[in-house]
Amino acid sequence: MTFLEKYNRAVRENDSLLCVGLDSDPARIPDCLKKEKNPILAFNREIIEATRDLVCAYKPNAAFYESAGRMGLEAWEALAGMAGEIPLIADVKRGDIGNTASHYARALFEANSFDAATINPLMGRDTIEPFIRYDGAYLFLLGLTSNDSARDFEYTGGLYKKIARKTVRWNEEFGHRLGLVAGATKPGELKRMRKTATKEVFLIPGIGTQGGDLKRTIAAGYSGKEGNMVINVSRSVIFAGKDADFGEKARREAMQYKDMINEARRAV
Repeated sequence: MTFLEKYNRAVRENDSLLCVGLDSDPARIPDCLKKEKNPILAFNREIIEATRDLVCAYKPNAAFYESAGRMGLEAWEALAGMAGEIPLIADVKRGDIGNTASHYARALFEANSFDAATINPLMGRDTIEPFIRYDGAYLFLLGLTSNDSARDFEYTGGLYKKIARKTVRWNEEFGHRLGLVAGATKPGELKRMRKTATKEVFLIPGIGTQGGDLKRTIAAGYSGKEGNMVINVSRSVIFAGKDADFGEKARREAMQYKDMINEARRAV
């Protein structure tokens, strides 16, 4: 199944636009798992089992796995098998060209079985093509990120708006397999991006710990069946508990976010 097929089915069956970010920092994994052969893998398995029916996607950030060495690589490679029919977005923000980009793409879609990835498009079309060659893969291009210093470059000359316009044009050629990253901490700009990119799926970071306003985000970017959203919450969900019941607490937190998202989109 393609990313969009998995995503649309999960949205429908789970009635959810919530994505749980698997930013599984080894330093924050509960002590009850520290004696496991691979604490990161064990942590991910329990989080996924606790939230599988509440989400539309999972988004692991590669940094937390790469920094953990062999243990992290093993956990990274196990993710696709654990996620099953829930789509898996590799948050890698790759942005290179030529042979290098081809190897990055192989790492995600051949050596591993991710459904989508985040891509930095600043080097242009050459950064996109090696990834789009993989049938069914979906790419979220960095448009406007949620961090404060995004203003250093992403606003310059309306860059984030140019990326949105280019994404729409490329989608006509690539079969609508490109979406956009649009931070929840900037709802006004998100709304402007949505006016341009009416049908693209938006990956929305910044809700939860980063302080993005959920109601304003939904109002700015949600437009029913077209213009869907993947609303990511990471630390607020996966680290909701510190003890042996961390899975139950993660589930309760995920359910609250799912319900808040649904309440907000019903109001649009």
